[in-house]
Amino acid sequence: MNPPQNGNAEEPNVSRLLRRAELRVTPQRVLLLEIIRDSDGHLDADEIYRQARDHHPRISLSTVYRTLSLLKEMGLVRELDFDEDHRHYELCDSGECKHYHLYCLECGAVIEFESPLVNELTEQLAREYDFEIADCRVAVSGLCPRCREEHHD
Repeated sequence: MNPPQNGNAEEPNVSRLLRRAELRVTPQRVLLLEIIRDSDGHLDADEIYRQARDHHPRISLSTVYRTLSLLKEMGLVRELDFDEDHRHYELCDSGECKHYHLYCLECGAVIEFESPLVNELTEQLAREYDFEIADCRVAVSGLCPRCREEHHD
């Protein structure tokens, strides 16, 4: 496996994200953010740890958990709960994640979607209740088309 790349102009520069959050730029933090950024899905801590060990064999699972906790606290990653016994992580390069998730209860597929309706609702709630909203999480669970098809066969 090749090390994660951070040269693509469309991808957030993880060192810059760390500096903007006023965190020290350490090899472990950079590596974990790059793994999360470059993943095809929403990785859990164990998968992040397995991938990190490919690049830094001496990294410990506790370092991964501590770093994920810090990155979450600083708003650089978002922890997602899909009603499983573990959490998944995704990068929040602007400090805000303006997308939401459909989660298949059968195969575990996660589909991201954006919704102006959810954005309008949070803006309305903020105004109506004079509330500063820090985060809004929408996770809709059900069956994806493939699993639904398999259940009807």
